[in-house]
Amino acid sequence: MDNTTWLTNHTGGSVFILLGLFSQSRHPTLLCVVIFVIFLMALSGNGILILLIHSNAHLHTPMYFFISQLSLMDVIQLSLMDVMYISVTVPKMLMDQVTGIKKISVPECGIQMFLYATIVGSEFFLLAAMAYDRYMAICHPLRYPVLMNHRVCVLLASGCWFLGSVDGFMLTPITMTFPFCRSREIHHFFCEVPAIMKLSCSDTSVVETLMYLCCVLMLLIPVTVISSSYSFILLAIHRMNSAEGRKKAFTTCSSHMAVVTLFYGAAIYTYMIPSSYHTLEKDMIVSFFYTILTPVLNPLIYSLRNKDVIGTVKKLFNTRLCLNKL
Repeated sequence: MDNTTWLTNHTGGSVFILLGLFSQSRHPTLLCVVIFVIFLMALSGNGILILLIHSNAHLHTPMYFFISQLSLMDVIQLSLMDVMYISVTVPKMLMDQVTGIKKISVPECGIQMFLYATIVGSEFFLLAAMAYDRYMAICHPLRYPVLMNHRVCVLLASGCWFLGSVDGFMLTPITMTFPFCRSREIHHFFCEVPAIMKLSCSDTSVVETLMYLCCVLMLLIPVTVISSSYSFILLAIHRMNSAEGRKKAFTTCSSHMAVVTLFYGAAIYTYMIPSSYHTLEKDMIVSFFYTILTPVLNPLIYSLRNKDVIGTVKKLFNTRLCLNKL
């Protein structure tokens, strides 16, 4: 790490200005309220899904273990992966709008960037692990409990988090050691790598190429696992004699593919399409979609079409009603 550059970034200009979504809106107060409601929905939706999975022994299966990890990621982004996802970016954005202070220090920006890159990278691999789990469940049902035991699930989830952190540790130090001698205004609502690199007055082409190659690898491996898993799954479904079995397999797999399409599509646009095709408005809309809206959609996608989750909700609701009558 270049100590001189790091010192300059702290003393010559110790803060960035996050212009965010609200500067582009004619009704910033209304937009702030809408985003706050979405934040609460994502936080509660993912939190409830995690609690349901851990409170019901029938949901203690590999599939629901990985779903709980995905919800955890979404919540952190809120502040752990869907829960973590939305927690990393949204609270800061809302506080800035309420207080009128849109500044973020260089260390805070670096931390936010690292957490975000780690969670996004982890989710790339977690979605692949979920596809592999569905392959094992549908194509090898008799050996599934042995092949996908709790130890294997924990190792897969830990590997996803580790590989995601490698992405964060690689991109964050490189980006934050660039000399920022241009405007300190970030045309974004959080510290994302492409948005920060635009502020640098040095040549970033080498790093952009590195980031592109990194994203290719981080997409190529999971996409290969996902496409291979679903190719075998489709063959297995085609051979099924039971109509009910086919319907259940399609329902489970279609939910996962919907999440994969939403997440990977946005990631490919942000990190792999050349910057010449990007505009500030498009970048923020895409980031808003997969950073704020996706954490809300994930629990809905995995619960509304899932009889096990709906059954658990009904059971808990009926138990609550019985207790109130007593």
